[in-house]
Amino acid sequence: MDERAFFTEKPETRQAHYQCPKCRRTGDYSVRWVRRTKKDRPPSGANDEDRAKFAKLRDYLLRVEDEVVCRTCGKKFEIPSQHSLMFVDQLAGLPDEQELEREIEQASGETKTPESKPSLPARFTRKPTGWK
Repeated sequence: MDERAFFTEKPETRQAHYQCPKCRRTGDYSVRWVRRTKKDRPPSGANDEDRAKFAKLRDYLLRVEDEVVCRTCGKKFEIPSQHSLMFVDQLAGLPDEQELEREIEQASGETKTPESKPSLPARFTRKPTGWK
C-alpha cells in the first residue's frame, strides 16, 4: 500500500535563516514544506502488515524547496542543511533563536549594553540655509 494513504498532506511555509555563499549576507527566507499528518485510522483494505506499519508511523515535515534566491545578489543557492525531512515531535522541543541567545548571554555573564554614539558636530545638525 502507498505511504500517502496513511497521511494527510498540507503545504506549509517556514522561515529559515541562511547565508548566501556568493555575497556572504545572511537573511531570513521562506521555505516551502509539506506537513504529513498521520490519519486517525489505517485505510480500509489494509492487511496485518500495513496495520503494523501504520502503528509505527509519526507526523513529519518534508522540505519541497532545495534552493532559494538571495535577496541581495539575486543568485540561487542550495539550502545548506542535510535535513529535508524533520519529525514534528522533534521540532516541538527546539528553542527559538532569540531565547537561545539570551540563555548563552546569561550563562556567560556578559550583558550587552548599547554603546552611546558620539554626538555629531553642529555643522551636520543645524538646519540648511540653501544656496545664496
